[in-house]
Amino acid sequence: MLAGALGDLVLGLLASCLSGLAVWLWQRGRHNRDLRLRMRVVGARPGDTCLIVMNNKYGAPGTTHHHDVQAMIEAAVLSHSLECEVEVVRSDDFRGSNGNRPEFCIGGPLGSNARSAGHVAHTLPGVTFHPYTHPEHPLAFEAGGVLHRRDSGNEEYVLLAKFTAPGGERPVILVCGQTALTNHAALHFLRRSYRRIADTVASTDRFCLLLKVPSIRTYGHQGVVLERDLTDVAFTPGA
Repeated sequence: MLAGALGDLVLGLLASCLSGLAVWLWQRGRHNRDLRLRMRVVGARPGDTCLIVMNNKYGAPGTTHHHDVQAMIEAAVLSHSLECEVEVVRSDDFRGSNGNRPEFCIGGPLGSNARSAGHVAHTLPGVTFHPYTHPEHPLAFEAGGVLHRRDSGNEEYVLLAKFTAPGGERPVILVCGQTALTNHAALHFLRRSYRRIADTVASTDRFCLLLKVPSIRTYGHQGVVLERDLTDVAFTPGA
């Protein structure tokens, strides 16, 4: 009887070990699949140095809004999750190609980030950004004949685009929000919803998404949702 009990104990321990090994292998496989998908969506690989281009607070050159700082932190956390290093530069000081460094360019093209203005003018001709001083639609986005207005503090929008800029070997992730909070929301969305992005776009090599941040006073930047895929119109002049 003792031998039988010991045999049952050994079999039980063996079964537990095999079960634990199977769970560990499944979790490791899932982690690796998630890592590969994040790499594909962001366009960064382990060992890369990701470039984060800081913007200016609107109307206050040389300063950065709290939510834009949080957006940079989101980009840095995402980069480190891909086992990448991070380099931060100011938009006022950076010229030229991003070369072999994936780039996160944060801030809108109208008085916040001069580099964003250059990216938009060259790469997103199908999107119009109305200035803050527009008499009817301040800070509205227009694409494909559809106007996306800002309802200050209630419902606001942000563009999240990916493309390869001239002279660059690695992609640019461009974030152009109507406010600093929406910039924060876009990087939060990219870090947490990369599967949704991959399922939505035709190609992870190049895309342009419109994100909406509704119910800001209730949910803040965490309420961000995917509104539209603008890829077909954003990269096409006069679309």
